[in-house]
Amino acid sequence: MALRGPDASHRIVVLHGKDSFLRVEWSQRLRTALEGSHGRVEEFQFDGASTPLAVVLDELRSYGLMSTHKLVTVDNADAFFAAEERRRAMERYAENPMREATLLLRAHAWRPGNFDKLVAAVGIVLKCDPPGDAEAIRWCVGRCTKQHGLQIDPEAAELLVERVGSDLARLDSELAKLAVAALSGGDQRIGRPLVKDMVGASREDQAWEVQGALLGGSAGAAAQRVCDLIRVSKAPEVMLSWAVIDLLRKVHAAAVLAARGHGDGQIAREIKLWGDSTAPILRIARRVGVVRSAALLHEALGTDWSMKSGGAPDPERALLGICSRVAGEFRAT
Repeated sequence: MALRGPDASHRIVVLHGKDSFLRVEWSQRLRTALEGSHGRVEEFQFDGASTPLAVVLDELRSYGLMSTHKLVTVDNADAFFAAEERRRAMERYAENPMREATLLLRAHAWRPGNFDKLVAAVGIVLKCDPPGDAEAIRWCVGRCTKQHGLQIDPEAAELLVERVGSDLARLDSELAKLAVAALSGGDQRIGRPLVKDMVGASREDQAWEVQGALLGGSAGAAAQRVCDLIRVSKAPEVMLSWAVIDLLRKVHAAAVLAARGHGDGQIAREIKLWGDSTAPILRIARRVGVVRSAALLHEALGTDWSMKSGGAPDPERALLGICSRVAGEFRAT
């Protein structure tokens, strides 16, 4: 990624965002730059959620005993800055930071403010969020050659990102696994077939797994599956939402046809049901009925609209709510 990173001239470095790999990567680059400029560097690490302000400031302002430069790291920096008096104190420090110390602040979330403007004069603020898919594909190609000693075909990298997502830590883990598999098979290149064999189903395919959980009629199991798909499999929330809507459309359509006296075989053909989900959908449709299935579909569409329009600031919570409701209704039938 063509992004200017931290260097030895920076007295304050802020790394914030959801991608833990980038936070670690930029931290290591900063450490290497400081060692190249100052030789041995003393390191001190604090948890911002529990460390007093005075402890951090004292460490920054005191001179090292074993080296000429210090690297003072504060994790959970958003919690450290939560109190107004701490933020003001750190703003005063940023106006005149110690030349003999570098302050590294790391956080998952970060609220920009006057401190960031002050840091711009003496350091750098870097956002560490997962890249877009196109950038992640380019990163995989370069990372594979540099870190793992063999090449990956662009088509293979594209499939890898499609299946895993753009989280760099997960991509790097998969690249390491694929590299070992390729080398053990005598290959110097990772191709698309190897990715297809060794990496799980795509994020979009995984999203549809929520339908099976809903048809099971357990609100707890459905909620757990949604959590796993979002947090572990990195399934897109929009795909999960549409998977719920698609299932409810089928149930409602089946309920309408059943109310008109159609048999199961005819219903299945008309709304194109197939596979293991056919029998549960038909059974639930007959029990839920036209009115209740329409109400559930309407609620799911409303949830989807809220997620897309900003009415639901926490999409995961919104999905958990509608999935628990649907699964509960299916069980009640």
